[in-house]
Amino acid sequence: MKRIALHTLGCKLNFAETSSIARQFSASGYYPVGLDDPADVVLIHTCSVTERADRECRQLVRRALRKSPDAFVIVAGCYAQLRPLEISQIEGVDLVLGTSEKFNAFSHGGDFRKRAKPEILVSSLAGIHEAHSASSAGFGDRTRAFLKIQDGCDYNCSFCTIPIARGESRSIPVDNLVAQAIEAVNLGYKEIVLTGVNVGDYGKKISSSLIHLLRELVLIEELDRVRISSIEPNLLNDELLDFWISEPKICKHFHIPLQSGSDSVLKEMRRRYMRSLYAEKVSRIKDAIPQAGIGSDVIVGFPGETDELFQETHDFLLELPVSYLHVFSYSERPNTPAVDLSGRVDARIRGERSERLRSLSIRKRRMFYESFVGQTVDVLLEGRQGRIFQTGLTGEYVRVNVEHGSDLTNQFVTVLVTGVEVDSCRGEVVNIDSVLSIQSLREAAV
Repeated sequence: MKRIALHTLGCKLNFAETSSIARQFSASGYYPVGLDDPADVVLIHTCSVTERADRECRQLVRRALRKSPDAFVIVAGCYAQLRPLEISQIEGVDLVLGTSEKFNAFSHGGDFRKRAKPEILVSSLAGIHEAHSASSAGFGDRTRAFLKIQDGCDYNCSFCTIPIARGESRSIPVDNLVAQAIEAVNLGYKEIVLTGVNVGDYGKKISSSLIHLLRELVLIEELDRVRISSIEPNLLNDELLDFWISEPKICKHFHIPLQSGSDSVLKEMRRRYMRSLYAEKVSRIKDAIPQAGIGSDVIVGFPGETDELFQETHDFLLELPVSYLHVFSYSERPNTPAVDLSGRVDARIRGERSERLRSLSIRKRRMFYESFVGQTVDVLLEGRQGRIFQTGLTGEYVRVNVEHGSDLTNQFVTVLVTGVEVDSCRGEVVNIDSVLSIQSLREAAV
């Protein structure tokens, strides 16, 4: 049997798409292996949100070829769409596939023999109105399936290449997504994670909406959890928020990108809200669910961000009851408006500001985790954490490690949280397969 090594850079959307590509190869007799295993074909699915992702691509090609020097190397995805010529010049690359072409990677590869000259297949995304379906069900994680519901973006944030790399916003029809969710449940998955470029924009061009999709998904009887990967604050409207808060099956975990706590920086970023709206959404969630998990994306070092403007962001986040931060140093991306802005921030200062916010994130996450000590929570266990402990997530996105002799992977357990570790909680199993706990929540909502 031939072997294919697949490696994903970037977001969970990329991961879901990689899984779908893997199914094409698997159906044709290829066995998936790791990047450090001998392979006949290597496929690297790229991201290009930051400069680091570009560098990682080069490093990964070299790493794969050290183990499999004769492997046929495919580089696909966002970086391939944006910089195909650069990728074709990486020694050892045989095929470069853009955003649309990657979904036919198996057919584009031909006989998968090394080529004297790389082939580039990258087409324009103009006029593409349909999104390719993708799901991670059957690959990787045994407990949570990532379901792609939407692709592309119609926003024009000044720092972002995603609209160029993925095209306009487009959605997958509701009936298609429900069928994929049912398929995942039939494979044993108990949680579905909805992912996309701009999830809150779902349905706009197909006479649907995110709340319509959610109402259909929660009707799937054997589906215990629906988690929403991320949503823009301006798209978190009252109707959606009310349903999210009240529906037991939807995880009380909100990942809401902020990007900056300074209104003047938000304007330069071309974001579609000011910080007052962001604070209002967070406050409303916390008023309704005090222990809801709320994550935030933040970019530091954006052009024109002075020490004073950065301090605005720091102080805003310090007072805001968010649970954790994803911090990014601003990265200049070609063909974005931000590249031409004045007030470039030195790389050293960007690094220092990133570290300050990451330190703040560590403190906030610990405070959030400590609020659960002494309480019982429902945890969907994912597998072992070392030889003794098993690990999983609550609906609020709290990682919990428990000690138990039996393998409880893909089971709900009720856990008494007894303490906090560096980046997780520890607890004691109170009840295995806590269907009763989940059912009681459902009945209480009826």
